[in-house]
Amino acid sequence: MPIIQSARRINPLDLNKNVRIGVAFPLDEDNMFSGTETVKEQIKSNLLNLLLTYPGERVNLPKYGVGLKNLLFEQNIDLETLKEKISNQINIYIPDIKLENIGINESEDKHTIQINLSYIYTLEPVVTQPTSPTLSPVASQQNPQSIQINFK
Repeated sequence: MPIIQSARRINPLDLNKNVRIGVAFPLDEDNMFSGTETVKEQIKSNLLNLLLTYPGERVNLPKYGVGLKNLLFEQNIDLETLKEKISNQINIYIPDIKLENIGINESEDKHTIQINLSYIYTLEPVVTQPTSPTLSPVASQQNPQSIQINFK
């Protein structure tokens, strides 16, 4: 019976734990100098930054940002336009992730919006490290990551 070894894909930046990859959010006393340790954490920070930044707020990138905080007190929100805007912004400014699903749900009383994003990060180059043997025909798969934002 053949044994197929599965492999875990690791970004080379994640191998050195003494190096911080980016800025950790929120910026407070705990995160000011700590930074993010893995590429996965930094992508999540970049995604949150993109979603919460107002268009025109970022210097030299006037179209950067979805501006979800602008929607906080809006009465009528076009959910399809919002999905499209989120998808377009991610495709332009964070090309290292592939969106799997954008779920936007509005509560019955229309006071709360729940945004669920499922994504896979597709960074290269990667180092393949063998893990325990399995009988799966697929050598490695990427598990989708997700993020959820609730607005009231």
